[in-house]
Amino acid sequence: MTSAFVRAAAFSLLALAGTAHAAPYPADVEAVYAARFTDIATSGRGELSRYEPLEPIIGAPPRSLPVAGKPSISPAALAAATAYAKANNSNAFMVVHKGKVQAAAYFGGADAGTEIVSKSLAKPITALAVGRAIMLGKIKSLDQPISDFLPEWQGTPKAGILVRHLLDMRAGLLAQGVSAEPDNIWSRAYLHPYHERIILEDYPLTDAPGSIYEYSNATSELVALVIERVTGRRYAEFVGTEVLKPIGAVGGQVWLNRPGGLAHSGCCALLPAETYARMAMLVARDGKWQGKRLLPRGYVAAMKTGTAQNPHYGLGLWLGAHYVERRGFANPDRPVPKVLHSEPYLSNDVVMFDGNSNQIVYIVPSQDLIVLRTGNTPPRSPEWDNAKLINTILAGIPGARLTPQPRQQAQPPLKSADAVR
Repeated sequence: MTSAFVRAAAFSLLALAGTAHAAPYPADVEAVYAARFTDIATSGRGELSRYEPLEPIIGAPPRSLPVAGKPSISPAALAAATAYAKANNSNAFMVVHKGKVQAAAYFGGADAGTEIVSKSLAKPITALAVGRAIMLGKIKSLDQPISDFLPEWQGTPKAGILVRHLLDMRAGLLAQGVSAEPDNIWSRAYLHPYHERIILEDYPLTDAPGSIYEYSNATSELVALVIERVTGRRYAEFVGTEVLKPIGAVGGQVWLNRPGGLAHSGCCALLPAETYARMAMLVARDGKWQGKRLLPRGYVAAMKTGTAQNPHYGLGLWLGAHYVERRGFANPDRPVPKVLHSEPYLSNDVVMFDGNSNQIVYIVPSQDLIVLRTGNTPPRSPEWDNAKLINTILAGIPGARLTPQPRQQAQPPLKSADAVR
């Protein structure tokens, strides 16, 4: 069966998905979905105006990272980067160098305790959660089939999906998209009070697992279900206890699909800025914190390894890889809007947590450097430049030995716009 045939069949399923399985859900459940769909359709921002219900993520007691007494980065570079963040609708900006805060600025009423909506910054959290589950012996390896935990898919083409495919976006599931029709599968897989059932029962497989990169929120949403089934613990509790507490990170909240239901893992965590920075520090330090190994040996290296289908995406991490002027979030072969990089990164080992609204956490292991920017979507003009912040900071490290990101044949320029993430 050809990929094109499978894809055509999947889109036929897509047309039916909203009605074929609507009957098993009570009217009050569908009413919750309808209210959420209306909310997101009328918010004017393409996102919900509020998340409810929420479940606490209990992390470590508040204890801020140490602040540098004397900056190890040029004050002029820190000032320029802070100004760039402020001008681009940010709510938080942080620079952490060698474990010490060099700059921390908050805007628009935010402060160090403000819970930042993760959007797709939640996706690298799933990679850290899976790494901890492997370290604890709950998952055998990245190459374990997820049908071991999801018996609903045993004996089906989806049985070929491996744990790694949930993290590197090669599950073969339908690519992320948007639709104004309330019965569309993308919205139901995101907004429905039983979104895990929608994904398990209705979300179509369009390609053989491992054969193609397709960015999909549904793919990441499965991680919470897998973690809960393999550990017998709530996703929020597992993340708080196994990921955040060991690195001294404060917790927050995560959106549930329904009271007592499943957490969203592809999005919708609410955590303070420093918590994202600490998780990035764990990656920069090869999965160790204060000498204790939290992630398996070689796991961070796997996170930082791209695939043949997308060399710019590893396991929940975006990779500098070779320089391209514009890098998107969807399949790299698709002519969709892509984010500007005006120049190569000044260091060839830059990796990133990267999400909607250009929320980004740059990680430079060779410099033990973290640069964070969160907030709302930057203004359309001047266009957001994904190389600006990190290169400003890297250029401001006195005496740093930097090997710039290698170049790749330039891609045709595309008009900028928010990519679907």
